[in-house]
Amino acid sequence: LLAGLTKLHYSAGHSSVSETSAGALSRVGHTATAVVLGFVLVLGFLGNFLVLLVFSRFPGLRTPANLFLINISVSDMLVCIFGTPLSFAASVRGRWLTGSYGCRWYGFSNALFGIVSLVSLSLLSLERYSSVCCSIHSDSSQYRRARLAVAASWFYSLAWTLPPLLGWSSYGPEGPGTTCSVQWHQRTAASRSYIVCLFVFCLLLPLLLMFFCYWRILLAVRVVARINRSSAELRESRVLLMVVAMVTGYLLCWMPYGVVAMLSSFGRPGMVPPAASLIPSLLAKSSTVLNPVIYVLLNAQVKIVPVKTQRCILKYKSKTCHMKSLLLV
Repeated sequence: LLAGLTKLHYSAGHSSVSETSAGALSRVGHTATAVVLGFVLVLGFLGNFLVLLVFSRFPGLRTPANLFLINISVSDMLVCIFGTPLSFAASVRGRWLTGSYGCRWYGFSNALFGIVSLVSLSLLSLERYSSVCCSIHSDSSQYRRARLAVAASWFYSLAWTLPPLLGWSSYGPEGPGTTCSVQWHQRTAASRSYIVCLFVFCLLLPLLLMFFCYWRILLAVRVVARINRSSAELRESRVLLMVVAMVTGYLLCWMPYGVVAMLSSFGRPGMVPPAASLIPSLLAKSSTVLNPVIYVLLNAQVKIVPVKTQRCILKYKSKTCHMKSLLLV
């Protein structure tokens, strides 16, 4: 798939991103990329649409924790609407189609929505930790804090994605030229400082927060399990499954992208071939498919059951004790 690398010439003053005759990816490579992006686009859109539909039809599910799930689905849906179709069309044609301004918009919007999703995942873990380990129950103040946190996730993301539009680094073509992102390969002091800050504050810190919160939740489950052993093994295994799935999904989707960005900026020139950098980019985009599966289908509060009429009936699990809410929300 990853054959025939070429240089890419990008001009901010022009309306196009052009390739040299060496060819960035073979036709087969572009086609395979388009197929993957097509699946990501369709499955990501349908999955997040279903999540938003469920939460809109059943107000009782809009708990403080689930407000973060809604925010994640909104940001992932926006990626499917404003980002993935552009890279899909570019892969079908084998070149970027919307010019330099479209490239900057693509880079900015995908970074914005992606960071919102990452920050929301870490805030979700913090909310669960507060509910489980600090015995904070849902009330009006908790809803208000959750709404403020959701708004803060967007402002925080804007604070880190606007600078490349204002001169601190820049957005441009990425990999074989069918996607756009921050210019990882630039080796100026300004560009490198931005990439380090982005890696630390938008990828590493959210990951560390998730590790801390879910580890403490798992410890809390074990403490309760010693007291109530009747279903201790089931509870612990479900929580462990949830924690492993969430952290693994985060690492699988985003860490390769962050590592490649750091290598492109600080490694030797040509260390990361442009075509090879496409794989981490596709993994990052696949988060729009994985997030609804991991964060909703593992939700112990909601079960979506298909019936013969091809509708869905929603079953609520009553929160008869604090321990049950510990499983997810």
